[in-house]
Amino acid sequence: MRLYVGLVHFPVYNKHHEIIASAITTLDLHDIARAARTYDVKKLFVMTPLDDQRALAEQVLRHWTSGHGARYNLFRKEAMGLIEVVSCLDDTIDDIAEAEGQRPLLIATDASAQKNRSISYEDVRGLLEDGTPPVLLVFGTAWGLARDVMNRADHVLNPIWGRTDYNHLSVRSAAAIILDRLAGR
Repeated sequence: MRLYVGLVHFPVYNKHHEIIASAITTLDLHDIARAARTYDVKKLFVMTPLDDQRALAEQVLRHWTSGHGARYNLFRKEAMGLIEVVSCLDDTIDDIAEAEGQRPLLIATDASAQKNRSISYEDVRGLLEDGTPPVLLVFGTAWGLARDVMNRADHVLNPIWGRTDYNHLSVRSAAAIILDRLAGR
């Protein structure tokens, strides 16, 4: 399976629908990395243009991959080793294209339905089982991916619908649900 996950911190929206760079949440790093490892994701890219935020993520990664945390919890070391911190989506796409020999299919996630661009979980699962091309599944932080990122996507995955109209999951919860639907047994 050639599945990659991207966690975008810029460009994303705030609650006023303004484009921002969101802060990295260390819980997202831990929880999404653990889900990624569970579902055989090749790499989790954490994207932010902010130097201080990349430094924070790298400090957390060092602790869990080569510091005390690596000796304390080998399972966490294995999961956190999937993370690569990069500046932007273009860097992520370039890294995957270099590793795989082809550009990944870019599938964005969103909490709302996207007419004419949506793709079902079943269809993405079929793409992953076929193995060609590699798939980059992109999640937005804060209030979701900015329109620029959405417009670059080849497809937008159908949203997660619960039993109520409330639809504001944390990105780490959404990632776990979606990874289970796409790559679970």
